[in-house]
Amino acid sequence: MANTIHVDVVSAEESIYSGEATFVALPGEAGELGIYPRHTPLITRIKPGSVRVETEGGGEEFIFVAGGILEVQPNRVTVLSDTAIRGKDLDEEKANSARREAEEALKNAKSEIDMARATSELAVMAAQIAALRKYRQKR
Repeated sequence: MANTIHVDVVSAEESIYSGEATFVALPGEAGELGIYPRHTPLITRIKPGSVRVETEGGGEEFIFVAGGILEVQPNRVTVLSDTAIRGKDLDEEKANSARREAEEALKNAKSEIDMARATSELAVMAAQIAALRKYRQKR
């Protein structure tokens, strides 16, 4: 049996992925994180971007997360995110539309809170579009 680690990626609505992996890569706050089985325990925030799971059979799962929390134990990786979308379910037209709405909201922001909210949404949409392009290149 291959040397694996159990991975769970969970959104606020559902479990997006659960299975064995040989490697996981995702966007940590301080940069890209790579996790192999028996990794040192870790809890950290993650930025919007793509989670890449190399599966036991040599395949690859690709999931967009809009930020969240990562917990790593020697035999388990758990990714918790308000929003998580399978790579195959990403919709470029919808993401571009949401990005344009966030840009418009940023232009029309009347307070620091409105500006911060629009800036955050714009960053998530930019990350989602980048993740979609990365996913398409892999296919």
